[in-house]
Amino acid sequence: MGFKDFLRMMIEKDGSDLFLTTGAPPSMKAHGKLVPLINKKLPEGLVKKMAYQIMNEEQIAEFEKNPEMNLAFADDDIGRFRVNIFQQRNEVGIVARNIKTEIPNADSLGLPPVLKDLIMNKNGIILFVGGTGSGKSTLIRHINRLIEPTEGEVIVDGEDVLSMSTEGLRDFRRHKASMVFQRFGLLPHRTVTQNVAYGLTIQGISEDEAAERSQRWIDRVGLAGYEENYPGQLSGGMQQRVGLARALATDADILLMDEAFSALDPLIRTDMQNILLDLQQELHKTIVFITHDLEEALRIGDQIAILRDGEVIQQGTPQQIV
Repeated sequence: MGFKDFLRMMIEKDGSDLFLTTGAPPSMKAHGKLVPLINKKLPEGLVKKMAYQIMNEEQIAEFEKNPEMNLAFADDDIGRFRVNIFQQRNEVGIVARNIKTEIPNADSLGLPPVLKDLIMNKNGIILFVGGTGSGKSTLIRHINRLIEPTEGEVIVDGEDVLSMSTEGLRDFRRHKASMVFQRFGLLPHRTVTQNVAYGLTIQGISEDEAAERSQRWIDRVGLAGYEENYPGQLSGGMQQRVGLARALATDADILLMDEAFSALDPLIRTDMQNILLDLQQELHKTIVFITHDLEEALRIGDQIAILRDGEVIQQGTPQQIV
């Protein structure tokens, strides 16, 4: 039997997860319980053979260097699956989770209106507000998998981020989703220009083009004349401008901002908010902004969600919130 045969058998028995490991019977999770598919143990080498058949050459090369691979597997007759391939005690194992054949839409997921609005309209600033421990930073880090979600899907342009390979996730972070951190995250041994150009250089863009594109964003955030300064020579507000310019330079569609202005003095914070709003009028990015400051949320957000203990307890436009 092959991998597709086990998937088909699992679906026919209304299973949700398939588990294949050498020396044990193939099993599945059905209605919350782990049950065997068949009582025969899988022979040595079979699971590895199946794993290598569903990976492409690039994924195989990556798996042999780092023995864990997450990928998407789809078959028109069976459905869509999120697959984890791993190596344990010199043997290969496979876990496959059944997901819906069609990508779910906002209505079928039963999402809160604020999240539905973000998905449907794409471009806009959505603010997640909450106190310490409410789940704000965990939520935003699920989008780019800095924290791995344990359930669900993160769909961007029709692709599930949770099913991306290591290389695919790396490309997603390089090209589709930039992040601005509260503590700036600048490289202290690099100049302003080099910090802003960092995302471009790891994309493989030539040094001259990276410098040219970086200069544009340095000018836009008001740091012209500071190109050769190092982060330690800049104020907190100026350092955060460098972080914002670095995120914008890659031209990613999604901008993730995790309490990006929270460490700044009130006057500097207001200045950074103005810069962000001015840039957004031109760029029309999808911006997910985390803050604990409701006043900041009301000022810059198109949509606001208030979190408590990981749940959205209130959502709407700034006018609806107040």
